[in-house]
Amino acid sequence: MQQISLNKIYSGKVRDLYAIDNDRMLMVATDRLSAFDVILDDPIPGKGEILTQISNFWFKQLANIMPNHFTGETVYDVLPKAEADLIKDRAVVCKRLTPIKIESIVRGYLTGSGLKDYRQTGTICGLVLPPGLQEASKLPEPIFTPSSKAEVGDHDINISYQECEQLIGVDLAAEVKQKAITLYQQAAEYALSKGIIICDTKFEFGLDKEGVLTLMDEVLTPDSSRFWAVENYQEGTNPPSFDKQFIRDWLEQSGWNKQAPAPSVPAEIIQKTVDKYQEALTLLTR
Repeated sequence: MQQISLNKIYSGKVRDLYAIDNDRMLMVATDRLSAFDVILDDPIPGKGEILTQISNFWFKQLANIMPNHFTGETVYDVLPKAEADLIKDRAVVCKRLTPIKIESIVRGYLTGSGLKDYRQTGTICGLVLPPGLQEASKLPEPIFTPSSKAEVGDHDINISYQECEQLIGVDLAAEVKQKAITLYQQAAEYALSKGIIICDTKFEFGLDKEGVLTLMDEVLTPDSSRFWAVENYQEGTNPPSFDKQFIRDWLEQSGWNKQAPAPSVPAEIIQKTVDKYQEALTLLTR
């Protein structure tokens, strides 16, 4: 990543944060990719720019539901022009918020870790589901299945709603659940009209200085969601994805133990992933 004259305050799995002042920061999406909570050695060229465009699209699309982290400023308002030119498509000026200490996951279909839990117990995060569901089955209604926030390099852990209440409080848990499901429902309906099924997604929330719940970080990107093409969807199969599930599937088949370091991903897998990210952006915003 090119040098930025602001002070870096955090480097996450895929994003870097820079201080502007006490109220604002610059969030820069890198080309790093995290899979199974491990940062891969191989960057995905252009990924940060594509995902920022997808995320910005959704923030605007969902602004009727709740406030988000946008300040209304651009990188040109806070950086010298030469620096802003280099990162304008992968950076946003955002509010400083106090993050909610859970991952807010909404599932509309059954796959991934949820499917594994269901096959073992008939439940996901303590929620009892109907018997007889298969890979990629559509759930009767979207479900809120929170997980604990992991440090970089650690794995998020699925938790029950009761554990979520204990972590963040009863009232805040209820608001987070309601907002997350509403966001998912509106986004899923829109995406379906563009030929994309949003299988599941992860939202990040924070509180502003007045304690108002605010949507933050990234929204409904291929890094935080599973996108399936309507035309390829078939219950009982694992539909091909628009997202990093493509790399996750390759890693699963590689025999990797999901501990750092990750194996080197072949160039053709990386290129196919870039192409899928771009296809998702094109379909959603056309």
